[in-house]
Amino acid sequence: MTQPDQLRLLAVHAHPDDESSKGAATMAKYVAEGVDVLVATCTGGERGSVLNPRMDRPEVWERLPQIRAEEMAAAREVLGVRQEWLGFVDSGLPEGDPLPPLPEGCFALVPVEEAAAPLVALIRRFKPQVVTTYDERGGYPHPDHIKTHDISVHAFEAAGDPDRYPELGEPWQPSKLYYQMSFTLPRTTAIHEALLARGLESPYAEMLANWDPAKDISHRVTTRVPCGEYFDVRDRALIAHATQIDPDGRWFSTPMDLQREVWPTEDYELARSLVDSPTPEDDLFAGIRSEVGVR
Repeated sequence: MTQPDQLRLLAVHAHPDDESSKGAATMAKYVAEGVDVLVATCTGGERGSVLNPRMDRPEVWERLPQIRAEEMAAAREVLGVRQEWLGFVDSGLPEGDPLPPLPEGCFALVPVEEAAAPLVALIRRFKPQVVTTYDERGGYPHPDHIKTHDISVHAFEAAGDPDRYPELGEPWQPSKLYYQMSFTLPRTTAIHEALLARGLESPYAEMLANWDPAKDISHRVTTRVPCGEYFDVRDRALIAHATQIDPDGRWFSTPMDLQREVWPTEDYELARSLVDSPTPEDDLFAGIRSEVGVR
């Protein structure tokens, strides 16, 4: 049951594994502090690839939807969060020139008004003060990530309106909406340069060489949550998604102590706020704790 004096965070993600690669250390930090954290996963990841070579086997592909659900269960246990599925079907990542049409019935093709309904219902039931999701580009241009952004903004604005979705429960208005700013140019550059300074190989050289500075969004960061001590929890949650994460891949090549020293935060943009919370911030619940009576 939702407690009136408890802090509650809702993180809205497109696929299983997204919650572990975007904002996972933040969630683990807040769980450790007693915050009730719920992950809403829009799709089952049914059309995802098997990105870990060790898992690229016929028997894995045959059971991929079930395996991804099992991986999600393992990851949420690592993070200490609750999780609910919104029930949509993965759209897949279209490739080719020209791009093929999206598959019929997939999440990205569901009208926003309809696709947001389960999220509105969840917000009204869970009553989060804070919602996190992706920016308007989806973090990267996967159709499901962009649709996740669209329905999150729509639901944030609709959940508190008694005239919208009246059949989905009593209205509840979250106080703050954040966009995750995981991969910014300053962060990637800082880690890259620190690796080179230690005489280590950087996995980011090619990425930085091809980075278009015009597309950098670091100027939009308003909030940096110190959570370096939970980076190991983040990594264990990622590894739980064994079909998606190669434990020998680039993600894990940067020493943990270097990450904590160079960039010990996860970063966000405060996109909507109905409370007084001057930026820059270091807490997603800035401006809310005093209202709730929790420090």
